[in-house]
Amino acid sequence: MNWQSCRLGDVLTLKRGHDLPEHSRQDGDVPVVSSSGITGRHKEAKAKAPGVVTGRYGTIGEVFYLEEDYWPLNTALYVIDFKGNDPRFSAYFLRNILKDYQSEKAAVPGVDRNVLHEIKVLAPDYATQRCISDILSAYDDLIENNRRRMALLEESARLLYREWFVRLRFPGYEHTRIVNGVPAGWRKVPLAEVTSKIGSGFTPRGGESSYHQEGTPLIRSMNVYDDLFDDGGLAFLSEDQAATLAGVTVESKDILLNITGASVARCCMAPERYLPARVNQHVMIIRVDSTKADPFFVHKAINSDERKRQLLSYAQKGSTREALTKEAMARFEITLPTEILMRQFGEIAAPSFRQREVLALQNQKLRAARDLLLPRLMSGEIAV
Repeated sequence: MNWQSCRLGDVLTLKRGHDLPEHSRQDGDVPVVSSSGITGRHKEAKAKAPGVVTGRYGTIGEVFYLEEDYWPLNTALYVIDFKGNDPRFSAYFLRNILKDYQSEKAAVPGVDRNVLHEIKVLAPDYATQRCISDILSAYDDLIENNRRRMALLEESARLLYREWFVRLRFPGYEHTRIVNGVPAGWRKVPLAEVTSKIGSGFTPRGGESSYHQEGTPLIRSMNVYDDLFDDGGLAFLSEDQAATLAGVTVESKDILLNITGASVARCCMAPERYLPARVNQHVMIIRVDSTKADPFFVHKAINSDERKRQLLSYAQKGSTREALTKEAMARFEITLPTEILMRQFGEIAAPSFRQREVLALQNQKLRAARDLLLPRLMSGEIAV
């Protein structure tokens, strides 16, 4: 095993990404990669696989490895020359370096590739690189496999909702009359009628500077996506901070809805693994009264295509800034099917959600184990 002291620029060469405004993108299979990862698709690639991309602005410290041709955006840096080194190892190597770089240069708003190239590093020989890459990629392969399983579980629940409640191919539909466009026994109700809580949270005094590395989770809009909770950037509060926000405690089966900004109307179920959490002012808690409706059904109803369009139209009314108010959500209507049919759906959706939570928790532990190994492998502390 041979390790050599050199500059990062001797190991790889980074280049700034390329502009590609939303209006210029055309449908295709090529991933568009920003500082936060894959953010869309395009028909044309600007870089060949394998690819390694990291943030130049925005999310700094994250590194993404791609096995298909891609388009790196101008908010990112990407490797144009691996200098004969293993590409996947290079991704781990860069991630380890940027972790330290970020902590030392926290006041700098962006990353300068020329500065990065001059960082002194200790790089192993190619055979050692492959061994390190094989160890770390085993974790990432398991994480990716779990992610795909989670996506399939979510897609099956989404398709079932669409089949039963949009296409109206629910059990017994052949013998059900349609009255005023909906099956007999179904009714439209405002959310206020089937919920026990609708309200947003708060940000502790001091904002981001007051957050901690562990403690009570604080869920922000960056964590809430449609049918998906993203662990990235999850903040934590001290016991005292959490106590001051006790009124916005997240409970099991709560629905989380983004109510401001570009992510307005994104919606997911609260992750069981982070309870009891709190939410900030950009996230609304919708707590379904389980005696009146099924939470999993209400979540899917809010996230359905028609209701989503309606939410976005609400958000854009009366203000230049997109926002959803507590009053608007209380009036927001969904169509409830019969009690039996709604409960049938919930009995199918609930186990699917629990399975996804188990897989998400596994991924959380796998990432922690990988991140613990990363610096020890890269320093040569652990021999391979």
